[in-house]
Amino acid sequence: MGKVLKQPIREKRLFQERAWVAMGIVIVVFLLLLSRYFYLQVIKHDHYLSEADNNRIKSHRITPTRGLIFDRNGTLLAENKTAYRLQVISEKAPDFVQQLDQLKQWIQLSEDNINDIKATAKYNPAFKPITIKEHLNEDEVAAFAVNQHRFPGFHIAPYLVRQYNHAEVMSHVIGYVSKINAEEYAQKDQSRYAADDYVGKLGLEKYHEEDLHGTPGMLRTETNARGRQLNQEVAVAPSHGKTLHLTIDLRLQQASYEAFGEETGAAIAVNPNNGEILAMVSKPGYDINQFIAGISHQNYQALLQSPDKPLFNRSIKGGYEPGSTIKPYMALAGLHHKLITPETTMFSTGSYQLPNQERKYHDWKRGGHGKVDLTDSLAESVNVFFYDLAVKLGIDRIESFLKPFQFGQLTGLDIAGEKRGILPSRQWKKANRDMIWFPGETVITGIGQGYFVITPVQMAQALTILASKGKINPIHLVKRDINTAYLPMQLSEAHWQAVHEGMSAVINAPNGTARALASDKYLFAGKSGTSQVFGKSEEDIYKKNEELPKHLRNHALFIAFAPVEQPEIAVVVVAEHGASGTKAAAPIAKKIMDAYMRIHHPEWWEATDA
Repeated sequence: MGKVLKQPIREKRLFQERAWVAMGIVIVVFLLLLSRYFYLQVIKHDHYLSEADNNRIKSHRITPTRGLIFDRNGTLLAENKTAYRLQVISEKAPDFVQQLDQLKQWIQLSEDNINDIKATAKYNPAFKPITIKEHLNEDEVAAFAVNQHRFPGFHIAPYLVRQYNHAEVMSHVIGYVSKINAEEYAQKDQSRYAADDYVGKLGLEKYHEEDLHGTPGMLRTETNARGRQLNQEVAVAPSHGKTLHLTIDLRLQQASYEAFGEETGAAIAVNPNNGEILAMVSKPGYDINQFIAGISHQNYQALLQSPDKPLFNRSIKGGYEPGSTIKPYMALAGLHHKLITPETTMFSTGSYQLPNQERKYHDWKRGGHGKVDLTDSLAESVNVFFYDLAVKLGIDRIESFLKPFQFGQLTGLDIAGEKRGILPSRQWKKANRDMIWFPGETVITGIGQGYFVITPVQMAQALTILASKGKINPIHLVKRDINTAYLPMQLSEAHWQAVHEGMSAVINAPNGTARALASDKYLFAGKSGTSQVFGKSEEDIYKKNEELPKHLRNHALFIAFAPVEQPEIAVVVVAEHGASGTKAAAPIAKKIMDAYMRIHHPEWWEATDA
């Protein structure tokens, strides 16, 4: 082979080309590194600084303290007490499942509880605590403290839990709180609520949830690379829930509840001069404390299946015919439209008939009451007088006159769950029954029967207007300033006086239906009524309602205010299946008014007992 000759010039050029390529690659790599460094250190500086802080500084939500609830005299009704819950951080508990089974020796846990905890652990982040059990009792706290070394990752944490004082008598007013559910949580402002918060479910707790709940704060904890806590500070202080001061007087509330004895029903006592509700009970009540941590299935079913329906708030949801308690309002309508005067008389034979109709509308008294005037018709509750008056008024004028008294409307009471009553009219019947109005329906509307439905709270609002002679003071449970309005129709003092005298005669006249309740300590006015549970045939009209089985008897109603000349208290009572307003409901109302007078006018008792 021939000898290969060296080509230094070519080799030098090749070396230089390779060197430039290598230099170019180095420059490109350097520029890429530099640009990346610039991106991380300058452009994304704030982001990664935040990420670093998040690794170093942990933020924890501070749950706000729920607002307290007091009665009008400063008696604490709803407070927050320290309770204890057992929690576990699963990443720190190597034998989590086995430890749960061992816990049963000291902590009461059912298999259902354990299965729920295991299911939660599957989706719960390993570093976040899982609640094993809330409301640990003293024995459980002590037993775990002694054996805590056996359960790494487990710990007991204190927290505040709602506590209701006088739970049964206040149950239907206050309501209760319980754990928020998924549907409720989705509807809440999630900057204020957490998935394990408690929220109001019924009553004042639900209606005033936004005020009572408060706004959470933020706690920041600084740790080192090993996770050891270095520092802790409150970054944002929580805004605790507002305190509610009720108009309720616990003393009168308890007296009202006890006044029912074994009866079921509802009672509302109001100051007609300012609309403040002094007592509002639904009997029977129930222990609202058992709902906070979650009521057992057995106990909940017992409440649901109880024939007395303790969960049903009769005061705002119960619908009843007003019966004869509507008669004072009908009398006012007749006076206002100049169809009657206080001196108007008629002769009651015991029945009433419309022209050209065979049907008879009976009075409660066989044979009638004879000649009666307006005062007598109220004192003796003469049906025939009000049958005739209703026909003269006509359903249209009845409806337009009664509507401003709040019949057939929501009162706007500051509590969750109020139901609307029914003020019958042509329009209502057409819209709800798709039928025309018949003359006979006007007749029975005059004595509060037929389609007429009131709730106790609705009647309480109407009674405050009646007792205050036309002033509309909105009834309310939480102390606040109100604006007094007046009925749109002008009623003379003489008209108000005539009706008040008629209601006073119910109690204080020799022919009054509730004359047995007259007091020698103060004068009060009232009106009884019965709300039919089922219709009666003509031959059953005069049979004693008390002889029927309890569940078939009429509901008993009574409305009253006292003292007559300057009313301070107005009371509405419904005694379910009480049969007679004067025998069942009126004595309850009297006990409530007596309790009020003993509290506010003890000198009357001292003077008359001396």
